[in-house]
Amino acid sequence: MDFSELMKWTGYIYLEELLEPEDNSLRLFINRSRLNTKNKDIEHLPMIQLDFDSYVSYSVIDECFDRIDKSERSKGKIFRIYTKSNYLDFIKLATNERDDICPSENYVHYQFPCLNHTIDVISWQEPKITVITG
Repeated sequence: MDFSELMKWTGYIYLEELLEPEDNSLRLFINRSRLNTKNKDIEHLPMIQLDFDSYVSYSVIDECFDRIDKSERSKGKIFRIYTKSNYLDFIKLATNERDDICPSENYVHYQFPCLNHTIDVISWQEPKITVITG
């Protein structure tokens, strides 16, 4: 599974755990569920593990304090990539330009609007995705 497949997914996501398994790497465990339209029951799907081998920045905010800005542009439904965002602009201004690692024009803003939390990640590498079964 790659990130473009996740971007098509609809339903609900819940942040189970966020950790840094190594310096400057990030791992997210996200539970997924969706409403079964036939019987109106909640279906729980396998958990997703997202691994960013490196990142520029990440942020976690209580969903109650997250704001919607109509000038921002994103692709994807629940798993999103922003092509224009205030957070991406802020990170480009607030960080040193490190062309030896990655030029800032290659930064990508990923967002995961979970129940209770919104997680934003700026990275130049797509996360590795593992579906955790059983």
